Amino acid sequence: MAVPRLLEKYRAEVIPKLKEKFGIQNLLALPRLEKIVVNMGVGKALENKNRIDHAVRDLATITGQKPVVAKARRSVSGFRLRQGNPIGVFVTLRRDKMYEFLDRLISIAIPRIRDFRGLDPKGFDGHGNYNMGLSEQIVFPEINLDKLEFVQGMNVTIVTTARNDEQGFELLLGLGMPFKRPAEAKTGEN
Repeated sequence: MAVPRLLEKYRAEVIPKLKEKFGIQNLLALPRLEKIVVNMGVGKALENKNRIDHAVRDLATITGQKPVVAKARRSVSGFRLRQGNPIGVFVTLRRDKMYEFLDRLISIAIPRIRDFRGLDPKGFDGHGNYNMGLSEQIVFPEINLDKLEFVQGMNVTIVTTARNDEQGFELLLGLGMPFKRPAEAKTGEN
């Protein structure tokens, strides 16, 4: 099986840049991708049971892996939620599938987002991991618009071995994540 394009880029281009920037010579100490978790919260599944099935189908199509159905841990009467009700689906991607998904996310899906001006660099959690939300699954070309029942958002969490946000940012920037420039991020807040 062929090595994913993004993994080759990491080995050839990103590793030397990270070594130079952070002064780390040990390859195992350099930041790298650990896993990507793609999550769809389907709260409306309480009203329409088909929503979970459609979310499972769409997420499996996007990621190439069978999703796990997440169930409510507790009952919440205010939301008419009972313990054990399906409320979301998620997939954890590792190794080659992780790199292939991230490559498609960066090169195909993100450019298809309407009015896209760059990802917010504030999505880091303090430990080098990055979270981003997508408002529609239709930014992925694998989704057939004719068979689409519901427009559903999703959350993508990129887990790295970086020690801090600066290392995580440099890793993802080297892999091609289109972050906003610092000047753009400041002007967007006003």
